[in-house]
Formats: sequence, structure tokens, C-alpha cells
Amino acid sequence: MHMKSLSAVVGTMTLLAGLTLAAPAQASDNCPDKDHGTAKLSVLHGVPGLTVDVWVDGKLTLDNFTPGSLAGPLDVSAGDHKIAITGADATSADNPVIGPVKVDLQEGRDYTAVAHLTADGEPTATLFRNSTSASPDGQGKLTVRHVAAAPAVDVLAGGTAVIEGLENGDQKKLTLDAGTISASVAAAGSTEALIGPADVTVNAGENTIVYAWGSLKDNTLDLAVQVVKSSNHD
Repeated sequence: MHMKSLSAVVGTMTLLAGLTLAAPAQASDNCPDKDHGTAKLSVLHGVPGLTVDVWVDGKLTLDNFTPGSLAGPLDVSAGDHKIAITGADATSADNPVIGPVKVDLQEGRDYTAVAHLTADGEPTATLFRNSTSASPDGQGKLTVRHVAAAPAVDVLAGGTAVIEGLENGDQKKLTLDAGTISASVAAAGSTEALIGPADVTVNAGENTIVYAWGSLKDNTLDLAVQVVKSSNHD
């Protein structure tokens, strides 16, 4: 199996009014509303070979978004939004490849919406709520999200499985001492890397989020990384 190293391609996005798709994956605990009507939103494009346009409430808000790109975070209005993802250069949101769906973004939360493949290779999307709760002094969080067309995987740190049996659309959060770890992704029960190994830095007071995306069958598996600052709540 060809192994790919760590890749996080960061894009720029304007005028994104809100985004999510399939069922939410909960990150952690509740948080008091403090941001006066807004939520924070990032978007990751994890569908290989498909450049897309993103439409929010019928308006084109993200044009020619390429695979592996991460955009945001932006402050977006809390509440309901209707989202559709079309092929690039569509003239409207009438013929989406994902959606349309309606989502309720909650005030004061931090989210990442991921367009990705199901385990069977079908385009879908998942909204993750990002944990922003404070960690003990000298520690940070490592969150791993499986959004690849692949069976369940194990996540290895230094060759040892620290997360086992993670399935598509799911996530697992660890609290670790700050530092750099050599991480790789393997089929569940195996130590043969499908992705990596790659150095991942866990910083104190931050949530480092690693996404396994792409397709095992098509040999496009890769990693993307997002860093979310911690605060006093999730």
C-alpha cells in the first residue's frame, strides 16, 4: 500500500453563512451561550477528485472548493441554514451532489463541516462539534476523525494503537501531554500503516484535530489537520 505523509491544504473562504450536512457527531459537553447569536464554522473538503461549489440558503458562498482544502473558522449566524453542495461552476443549487439539508447551528459553538465519502465510497457530509474545553496544564487534546472510504481503522502512536476500531463518520478524543507524536492509521487490528507515519504536534491549550480522508480502494487516503484553540467551554 502506498503511504502518504501528512497533508493539510488550507484554503480561504468568504461570505460563508453556515454549513453542515449529515447527522451531527457530538464532541463533548454543553457550553453557555456567550457569543450573542453566532457560531464558529470551518469547512473541510474530503471528497477526492471532486471540486465543488457550496450554496447556503440558495446563495453561492464557496466557489471551486478543492479536495483537501480547509477553510475558516468564520463567525456565522446561529440558527437554521439550508445547505447544498454542487459540482463546480453550477449555476444554481438545484442539482446538488450532497444535500440540500437544513441545519441548526447553536450559538457559541465551534463546528467543522466535512464533505467526505462514506465507508462504501458515496459522497456525504458530517457536522462535527469541536471541543474547546480547557485541558489540564501542560496538556492538549488530540481528536481523530474517520471520514475516509475505508473500513474501521486503528490510530497508532509510535507503533502502538491508541484508538481502536474507529468507524467512518466517528471521532475519538484523547487528552495528552504536549509534544510531537508519530501517528499513523492502519486497518483495525493491524499495525501496517495505510496513512503515515506523520509527525503530529499536540500543543497545550489546543485541540489538534486529525482527519483521515480519501479512498482506500482508489489509493487516495490522506490526512488533514485542524487546530482549535481551547477556552473554558465546549
